[in-house]
Amino acid sequence: MRWLDAVREGLAKTRESLAGHLNALVGRQLVDDEFWERLEETLIGADFGVTTSEKIVADLKIAAAQQNLKTADAVIRVFKRDVADYLRHPAMAPVPPAGRPHVVLVVGVNGSGKTTTIGKLAAQHSREGRTVLLVAGDTFRAAAAEQLAVWADRAGAGLVRGAPGADPAAVVFDGLAAAQARGTDVVFIDTAGRLQTKHNLMEELKKIRRVCARAVPGAPHETLLVLDATTGQNALSQARQFTDAVGVTGIVLTKLDSTAKGGIIVAVMDQVDVPVKYVGLGEHIDRLRPFDPRGYVEALL
Repeated sequence: MRWLDAVREGLAKTRESLAGHLNALVGRQLVDDEFWERLEETLIGADFGVTTSEKIVADLKIAAAQQNLKTADAVIRVFKRDVADYLRHPAMAPVPPAGRPHVVLVVGVNGSGKTTTIGKLAAQHSREGRTVLLVAGDTFRAAAAEQLAVWADRAGAGLVRGAPGADPAAVVFDGLAAAQARGTDVVFIDTAGRLQTKHNLMEELKKIRRVCARAVPGAPHETLLVLDATTGQNALSQARQFTDAVGVTGIVLTKLDSTAKGGIIVAVMDQVDVPVKYVGLGEHIDRLRPFDPRGYVEALL
């Protein structure tokens, strides 16, 4: 399935909700105070967020004045173009492995789809001819290593795991040592998504980052944050917290096919200066795709 077809299918719920409101606005024709109020309400309803929606509407008002836009459909056309341009980020493209091993730390709260994302990314690298190792750094959740083992088998990847309750940083160190000994191309490190407090979780992740840096020069080479799109604005809060704590370099937004609020992508990239690199559009192993802003806007609007 082509990227655009997949994302169009995945964003069906958001598009149906958003398109109805935008079409109603276009049908009004007049660009007046009520039009701007209803446009802002529409964007907030699609989870663009209050701050981002206000910013978009303010910019559109300036564009309307400068370009002498008199009709609603003209404003909506500018909106589609500007949103696509805005979503571009210089660090958006997936990072090609430059050294061996290329270490990817994957973080996020439990239930966001971390382990599934790791499995799908591992499968992509395996298909491209790279050797992959998965490290089960979530030793606190009993089923975490078992779930990762299933994905390792599906993706044709190796697996390093420790005993339940083992020190996660020690497991990560062992995994990176194994990767170096085997000459592995890419390592994905799964991590815990919940400890007793947010502070404990972030301190544990910082410790793992330090271990990565000691074991492999420059590691982790990527830190991907997995966010569940169905959580809406809570995903934005998570993006801020994890970025501040562990230096997130890219975001994976999962479960876009399960929400009518796919505008959260715009809110995240507006409020947190980190690119969305991948979007998840279903459970199938092939339904994780690099994010394409133009295709996203075309599928959404």
